[in-house]
Amino acid sequence: MLAFVKCFALKRTKHPPGYEDPHVLASETPFTVNEIEALYNLFKKLSTSITDDGLIHKEEFLLALFRNSSMQNLFADRVFYMFDRKRNGVIEFGEFVRSLSIFHPYTPEHEKSSFLFKLYDIHGTGFIEPHELKKMVCALLGETDLELSEESIEAIVEQTMLEVDTNKDGKIDEEEWKELVAKTPSILKNMTLPYLKEVTLTFPSFVLDSEVED
Repeated sequence: MLAFVKCFALKRTKHPPGYEDPHVLASETPFTVNEIEALYNLFKKLSTSITDDGLIHKEEFLLALFRNSSMQNLFADRVFYMFDRKRNGVIEFGEFVRSLSIFHPYTPEHEKSSFLFKLYDIHGTGFIEPHELKKMVCALLGETDLELSEESIEAIVEQTMLEVDTNKDGKIDEEEWKELVAKTPSILKNMTLPYLKEVTLTFPSFVLDSEVED
């Protein structure tokens, strides 16, 4: 009997570093257990696209988002940095789910706002300074076909600082950012991905072999 138990234990599914129980993740995010299982299958596809080690490397992340594994773009770098919560250069499954949950339709706006603030706070000082804002504006413009002159970009940054930096200390703090979001909620428009509300319908092929029931 003991030999049988040991044999059974050896056949249990091996999970990569950073794997977390779907039930735990479901208790901490808007996703259900079955949706997290669907995301795990998506994660496995992404994490084996270049290096088969069960972790999403930056090149794999860029390949998934921009179809280009060698892309050089500050915006892409910042998004990867925000997903890589342990700051170890890779995205583990738990990090993938928790970061993706920020974009869920049911996630409170204050969490989306905080995530976006940190995305712009390039140096992690707790403030968004003019040069950081300019870098992010340039990076975002790089994702579009819109071309603006250096003077136009400077004007955008100056006008933004003039309107948002209410205490006139030359930088935007999180409270000022919250006021900006309250006045201009469209800033958070891209922070919500509607299809995350129905992950198992969006990725139906990923849940055909689901082992867990809600």
